[in-house]
Parts: sequence; structure tokens; C-alpha cells
Amino acid sequence: MMPVIAFPNIDPVIVQFGPLAIRWYALAFIAGLLIGWKYIQKLITKPPHAMDNAQVDDFVVWATLGVVLGGRLGYVGFYNLSYYLENPLNILTVWQGGMSFHGGIIGMIAAMWLFSKKRSLNFLAVCDVVAAAAPIGLFLGRIANFINGELFGRVTDVPWGVVFPHGGPSPRHPSQIYEALLEGLVLFIVIYFLMKNETIRRRPGIISGVFLVGYGLSRAIVEFYRQPDAHIGFLSGGATMGQMLSVPLFLLGIYLIWRPGPRV
Repeated sequence: MMPVIAFPNIDPVIVQFGPLAIRWYALAFIAGLLIGWKYIQKLITKPPHAMDNAQVDDFVVWATLGVVLGGRLGYVGFYNLSYYLENPLNILTVWQGGMSFHGGIIGMIAAMWLFSKKRSLNFLAVCDVVAAAAPIGLFLGRIANFINGELFGRVTDVPWGVVFPHGGPSPRHPSQIYEALLEGLVLFIVIYFLMKNETIRRRPGIISGVFLVGYGLSRAIVEFYRQPDAHIGFLSGGATMGQMLSVPLFLLGIYLIWRPGPRV
């Protein structure tokens, strides 16, 4: 019999007060936002000083709206459009789950562009400090996915396979942990060291490009081990929706890294 790891079976609800429930995913979102906020405040003390502290404080609200609205609308449009066209009121039921990172990044880009334009800031410099902090939220979010026993991997015989409560009796790849390590920890470390180089910091767009390339590659790799959404399955050539949506992010990242840009 192959070795397997028992799912820790942590209650996704941390504490509940009547109808109000505090869940691990909500805590991960809030923690990622707060830690990222403080980290950005540290990053802006170095050239090119993308924002000041007061502007970072204001941007937190914009970022929250961009991620939540973009993530939800992205899920609706990319993953289950036909269902929501028939049940439009269910678009508002975010507490039932359904968020897309690719939609969230589109929402965040829109929020950064509008905020930068309103405050007369360098758009790409703002993108860079936000991109440097983004892996923090990604790491915490994927850990929350694991605790919830959702977005698990494909059936496997590796020694670290996990039997998830909603994944049947067979052990599966803990793909949420793979994503937490690649999209979160590894990407954070790479960008952390790049941000120490003032020449790179003064070329707005490079850090954002590295983030997009790193995320696109990480997501594409992990998708080979992650179970596709049941209502979508595999697409043309055996690709998954996550891989297809990561291609434009990867290409945009390459462009930002190699484009000739002014030094600030």
C-alpha cells in the first residue's frame, strides 16, 4: 500500500458568531493586505520613491477593491460565464467562493493605473513596489486553499500525496503547497534580491515584468499537477484554463523586462 499523508482536516471557519463566520481564506486575504502594505512602506524609502506613506495608505483601499472586483468578475467571465448569465444575481454571492487570480491582477492593474493618474505618479514604479509585495498574499492565499481542502491536485503515487476530503479516496498532489512555494516564497525571494539593485529599481517595469514571468511560469508548471475545474476540464492540446490565462501574463512580463524604458 502506497504511503499517504492524512489531510489535517482543519476547520475552514476559525471562529463563528451567529451568522458571522471568520474563515481562513478571509484571514489570509487580510493578512496579505496588511503585511504587503507595511512592506511597500519599506520599499518606497528607496529610490525611485514610487509613493509616499500617505499615498500608500490611500492605495490600500484601491487595491482591495481592484483585487476583489477583478477577482470575482474574472472568475465569472473566465470560468463559469454561462452559469452566471443564467443566474446574474449569484455574481454577488462572493461568500460562496469563486475568485480568479488572473481577474484579480487585471483589477489591480486598473486600480494602479487610475490611482497613479489621479495622484500624478509613475504608473510602472507603483506597479513595481506592488509586484514586490504580491507574493506575500499569494503564499498566504494558497495555504488557505490547502486548509480549505480546495483546488487540490491530480491523483498521484508520490510519498507526499494527500487524501483530500472532497477528492475521493486516492492520494493527490498537494498542488496548493506547490503554488505557495513557487508563486509565493520563491518569487518573493527572487524579487527581494532584485529590489536591492538600484539600477533595476530605477528602470520602472522590470520588477513587474519579473513578477508576471515568474507567476506565469509557476502557474503553468503547477497546472500539470493540479486537478482542472470539473466544469471546464482540459482545453485544446490538454492545456488547462490556468495555463491559457498565464500565457498573456508571461508575454507582457517579457515585454516589460526587455522594453527600452527611461531611468527615473
